[in-house]
Amino acid sequence: MSKTIIGLDKAQSTELAAKLNELLATYQVFYTNVRGYHWNIKGVNFFELHAKFEEIYTDLVEKVDEIAERILTLGYTPNNAYSQYLKVSRIQEDIAVSTAQECLTGTLKGLTVLLEQQREILNFAGEAEDEGTASQMSDYIKEQEKLVWMFQAACQTCHA
Repeated sequence: MSKTIIGLDKAQSTELAAKLNELLATYQVFYTNVRGYHWNIKGVNFFELHAKFEEIYTDLVEKVDEIAERILTLGYTPNNAYSQYLKVSRIQEDIAVSTAQECLTGTLKGLTVLLEQQREILNFAGEAEDEGTASQMSDYIKEQEKLVWMFQAACQTCHA
């Protein structure tokens, strides 16, 4: 069995890096969507939501960097072109969205997709005995579950 420089199975690490590149793509598209919500939100909830979306996209951009660095740590190259992201992202671009309802729904749906994808990676990382990736996914899941709860509470009519 061939090992990576950090002692993980090379074949499993190759598959894990591919899954992380797909997650990176999902994060990048979601980040762009949330940035758009921040810019374009209108209505009575403008001030509150404008600030909340900025908080979320700031966190997302940190996670994008962390995921790319994890791919590098595994010995692979993170994708960096938006054309690559659009091919594999599990989230679609959300264009010209400006109502609170649409923005909240888009954010809730995006978080739900991320949770599903991260749980898949968490399970695979566990099988591959990759504690670093598993820990990273576990941390993200914990944070985002709370955000889902808060967005669901804020938007009773939103459906992911």
